[in-house]
Amino acid sequence: MPMVKDEDFGTNADGGKNEEYCRYCFQNGQFTADITKEQMIERLAGMSDKMGMTREEAEKMAEKVIPALKRWQ
Repeated sequence: MPMVKDEDFGTNADGGKNEEYCRYCFQNGQFTADITKEQMIERLAGMSDKMGMTREEAEKMAEKVIPALKRWQ
């Protein structure tokens, strides 16, 4: 997810902006879902229409971006 505006970013436990994760993935210092890397890739691929991409494009993007996130290092 492109994070441009402050409200796009997740929040830390103290309510401050978290620079690493979006608001859908991280709120109040915790991840919003107990999910595996593979499940997250599949979830994002399933949202391709909302992202203006084909499912294949969204899956390729997710396969590149998701494993690089600190959460799955």
